[in-house]
This record gives sequence, C-alpha cells and structure tokens, in this order.
Amino acid sequence: MAVADAALRDSPEHHKPGGISSSLLGMVLFIASEVMFFGGLFGAYFTIRSAATQWPPEGTPHLDTVYALGLTAVLVSSSVTMQLGVWAIRRNEQRRLVLLLAVTLVLGVTFLAGQANEYRTLIDEGMTLSSGVFGSTFFTLTGFHGAHVAGGAAFILIVLLRARSGQFTARYHDTVEMASYYWHFVDVVWLGLVSTIYLLR
Repeated sequence: MAVADAALRDSPEHHKPGGISSSLLGMVLFIASEVMFFGGLFGAYFTIRSAATQWPPEGTPHLDTVYALGLTAVLVSSSVTMQLGVWAIRRNEQRRLVLLLAVTLVLGVTFLAGQANEYRTLIDEGMTLSSGVFGSTFFTLTGFHGAHVAGGAAFILIVLLRARSGQFTARYHDTVEMASYYWHFVDVVWLGLVSTIYLLR
C-alpha cells in the first residue's frame, strides 16, 4: 500500500539530488520481493520437471514457440518505448513522454490480448489449469506474470493521465521512473518464462 501511495504522488521531497529518492527505493524493495515470489515459482517448476519421467507429459498440446517469441518482441518493444519516455522527461519533453507512454500502454495491452488468445487456443485443445501437472505449472507461471503485466499497464495508464495534465518535469518525475522500473521487471520475468517454458522443453 505504501508503494501504491508513493506512485500516486510526486512532490519535491521525493527527488533528492545525489541519491535515490524514498519512492524509488520503495519500488526497488517491492520489486525485490516480487523477484523472490517468482523465484519460488520457477523453483517449483524445475522441481516438478526434474521429477517427471517425460516433460512435457505425453498428450500435452503443442506450445507455439514462434507465437511466444512474437509476444516477446511486443513486450520488449514496450520496454524500449518506456525507457525512451523516461529519457524524454529527463530532457523535459513532456509531449514526447505522453506519446511514448501511450505507445507503451498499447503494446502492453497487445501482449495481454495475445496471451489471452494463446490461452483460448490451449483450452480448446484440452489443456487447463486442472488438466495435469504441465497445465497447472504453465497457467500458474504465465497467469501470475499476466496479472503483473495488467497491474503495470494500469500503473502506466495513471502515469499517462498525469503526464497529459503536465504534472511531470525534468526535475520532478519519480513516478515515471517507478513505472519504468516495474515495467522492465515484468519484461525480464517474461524473458525467463519464454526461455524456461518454450525454449528449454
């Protein structure tokens, strides 16, 4: 709750030259806790996989690696536009920040729509959360990540609305930086998921 409160305000005391602000430090600590959360999920996945005689189990629907890599390209691109937005506001380019945040948001929503489409295809082929150990681990890992992407998109939307009203400047823009930290985090987690689930099968 403290992190969320900090995300919705941007006052001078949150910008201390020569060091990290309290709001950015709060986001770093929050991300550190999320790293441990996903670390536990990855650990459970590899434990289950190492105990299985065949992975994925026989009869598991085929995962479309090319499709997943396409989603990866979308999410990585959104991370690039997010960082370009940070650099823009550091130069006090407020209109460019608004544009780049809007592009980032569209790419994030596109990723979520693509993931929903993949879920629909796999469910139609008989793979669900309760259909077996692979389905359970797949939907748990990607589902939690999708929830984090949705949360990040909501955060970016709030930042975008504030940017449109001119609330950020080159001097005061910690909330933009916080959104970028979180968005890069979900990007990195997805790269780990793609490598683990799609490429290392």
